Amino acid sequence: MSNNMSLLALLSLLNLASILTLTYPSFTSFTSPSTTATKVCDLQNSFEPSFMTEGDFVIGGIFPLHYNQEMPDLNCTYKPPPVKCNGFDPRAFRWALTMRLAVEEINQSPELLPNYTLGYKIFDSCAYPLTGQRAALAVLNGLSEADSPVCSGASPLLAVIGESGSAQSIVVSRILRPFRIPMISYFSSCACFTDRRKYPTFFRVIPNDDYQVKAIAQLLLRLNWTWVGLVRGDHEYGRFAVQGLLRELQGTNVCVAYQEMIPLLYNRQKALGIMQVMRSSLAKVVVVFSAEGEMTPFLRDYMKENITGIQWVASEAWITASVFTGSEYYPYLGGTIGFGIRKGHISRLSDYLLTVNPQSYPNNRLLPHCTGQETLLEQHSAYMNTSSPRVAYNVYKAVYAVAHSLHNLLLCQPGSGPFQNDSCAQQTNVLPWQLQHYLQEVTFDIAGEEVNFDLKGDSVPYYDIINWQRGTSGNIEFVNVGLFDGTKPAGEELVIQEDRIMWAGHQSEVPVSVCSASCPPGTRKAVRRGEPVCCFDCVPCDSGKISNQTNSIECTFCPMDFWSNKDRTACIPKKVEFLTYDSLGIALTVISGVGAFLTLGVFTVFFYHRNTAIVRVNNSELSFFILFALTLCFLCSLVFIGEPTFWSCMLRHTAFSITFSLCISCILGKTLVVLAAFTATRPGDNIMKWLGPKQQRAIIFSCTLVQVVICAAWLIDAPPYPSRNTKYERSKIILECSVGSSLAFWCVLGYIGLQACLCFVLAFLARKLPGNFNEAKFITFSMLIFCAVWLAFIPAYISSPGNYADAVESFAILASSFGLLFCLFAPKCYIILLKPQKNTKQHLMGKEKSSMP
Repeated sequence: MSNNMSLLALLSLLNLASILTLTYPSFTSFTSPSTTATKVCDLQNSFEPSFMTEGDFVIGGIFPLHYNQEMPDLNCTYKPPPVKCNGFDPRAFRWALTMRLAVEEINQSPELLPNYTLGYKIFDSCAYPLTGQRAALAVLNGLSEADSPVCSGASPLLAVIGESGSAQSIVVSRILRPFRIPMISYFSSCACFTDRRKYPTFFRVIPNDDYQVKAIAQLLLRLNWTWVGLVRGDHEYGRFAVQGLLRELQGTNVCVAYQEMIPLLYNRQKALGIMQVMRSSLAKVVVVFSAEGEMTPFLRDYMKENITGIQWVASEAWITASVFTGSEYYPYLGGTIGFGIRKGHISRLSDYLLTVNPQSYPNNRLLPHCTGQETLLEQHSAYMNTSSPRVAYNVYKAVYAVAHSLHNLLLCQPGSGPFQNDSCAQQTNVLPWQLQHYLQEVTFDIAGEEVNFDLKGDSVPYYDIINWQRGTSGNIEFVNVGLFDGTKPAGEELVIQEDRIMWAGHQSEVPVSVCSASCPPGTRKAVRRGEPVCCFDCVPCDSGKISNQTNSIECTFCPMDFWSNKDRTACIPKKVEFLTYDSLGIALTVISGVGAFLTLGVFTVFFYHRNTAIVRVNNSELSFFILFALTLCFLCSLVFIGEPTFWSCMLRHTAFSITFSLCISCILGKTLVVLAAFTATRPGDNIMKWLGPKQQRAIIFSCTLVQVVICAAWLIDAPPYPSRNTKYERSKIILECSVGSSLAFWCVLGYIGLQACLCFVLAFLARKLPGNFNEAKFITFSMLIFCAVWLAFIPAYISSPGNYADAVESFAILASSFGLLFCLFAPKCYIILLKPQKNTKQHLMGKEKSSMP
């Protein structure tokens, strides 16, 4: 880079040397010391205008009539020749002739600048800053370099129409700045020109590049191109455009895969390096901010390398360049899309271009040798392409902007002018800075379009969206497929007709240019460490989270009562679970029914045999109470099945606790009776009078009443209630009965346990009392089973989720009920039904005499 800068600096000095000889004296001969040196002001080099005409007011024009340069031999032992310009550009030649046409129309107009004429000098910049610099210096040196006093006097130039490239315009504008000569560019869009401190005399009729990069950024986002390459020219235009685009892309999901620069002095080896990067990159969309001059050799080498599959996004500098319209370009550049400057209509342009022939300009070397009879439309389509003038239309507007400003200046009335002491400009000596004042405020209509400049010298931001499509003859045609209007509100500027676009490779589908494939709904993007945000992996959403859009950055939680579906793309209502009449619920119902049926069967057997010894001896009244309570215990397990409600939650716990308390109270009473009955046989004992039927009922009532009081307090203070449990399993809603007061719940269970333990102790004490049917033994076994069941219930209940907790409690109720039923009544039913011979008082008391053999 430093070598290139040194080369450019040297070339600049050499060109300046060739120009400054026009304005400064040079010592061409020397004599002896006694002889005084003769000062001679000779024209050491010449830079003839391409076109020139005289007028009352003269404006300059600078156009890239050639697009290539041949650098001279840099041997510093002699004065180098000027830079040789190669590659005649018929398109730019058309722009120059458009300026001539506009001047002729103005000179013929009876309304605009009447009684005055415009003159012009048009120079070739050769599409290169150094030659543009030379043209700018030459345009300041009078109408005729050979005849004008080149060493003195001021330039009669009022304004300059130019330049094409931003790099050349920067040089020209800096040269014109000290002379305060306004410059109107027709094709320089660099955002750098908005700096009024550096470019106070610069105006343009092309939109600022800030709008173009905004439009390109919106296009990339619209088409989901998230991985793109950037290529720019080695000049201010390319540098500022890339900086602006990167600024616009900040905060979006578009990333730049690479940035490459085409050398200002084209170098094939460096260009091949850029092409290798393009070939190997995953980015299939390449945005190019470059001028036509450097793109021409670059694209020729690109075609030689046979690279295809690249979707080009062109800047306005080359999107409408007719040099690329040949059929040989289509396989490589077809489908190119970009933003072109606004087209207009110049009614006389086509006919005017046909009038150009060598006889009209015998001294102009730009015109090719010909007979004058050739058909220009066929042989020079780039020259004759006037169907949709864009840059030419900008040239046309720029000339008219100068004319309207000058016209307004000449209409100034003394005493009401804009200058010091309300003065006006002298009509015979108009100064450039005075014209600039009117240029800043000019407003006029041309072809239905309003033309004016803002405080920074910019014009209305408007672009056509151009797509390169195959024409009927195989060549490339520029098709308008949309527009960008910078005056519209944010988000509404871009209008594009995607169905009309033909993409790279002659495809109708929008090309894909991404670093990583899009993450489908149900996943989220996870950026890879050390890589741009556009390079990512797709990670499935966690349970309970979803993403219902492509390329989601985060997965979102589902609402409380919802859960993610299998694909993690939508929230669906959580499955509501409770102990219902499914397989588990039906099993519990059947077991409960069987238990209640067996209990009723035992009740029937006991009632039928109520007068037999085994029924009477074991206190038939308490047995019937126990059977009644056991029936309720079996049935209360059914309350735990079904959707919990406020009433069912209160009923299931209170019914269970009271019925079991009643049952244990009856068993406690029976245990006391058995213990008293066997101890009462001893002399002097009179216990049974305290355990008569009334006392037994009182014991049962009192013990059950305590549980009733506890349940009543529970229901009044903090009753059980239905709740929706989402903590145990987040994907489900478990409907369960919350106990309300945990203290009351464990008090209820504790009281039942206390009763059972008391029964067990008393029955254990009476287990060895005499008798063939000592019921105390069976009560002991029944209490052991009862306590074992409920001791196992506590950890199982605590660890069981939701509906399974209800099932565990139901099984505990049923298991303990069956334990009591079988331990207390199965032996009795066995004797009643199968061993009736033992159903006697003597046998039960152990007093039956054994039979002799």
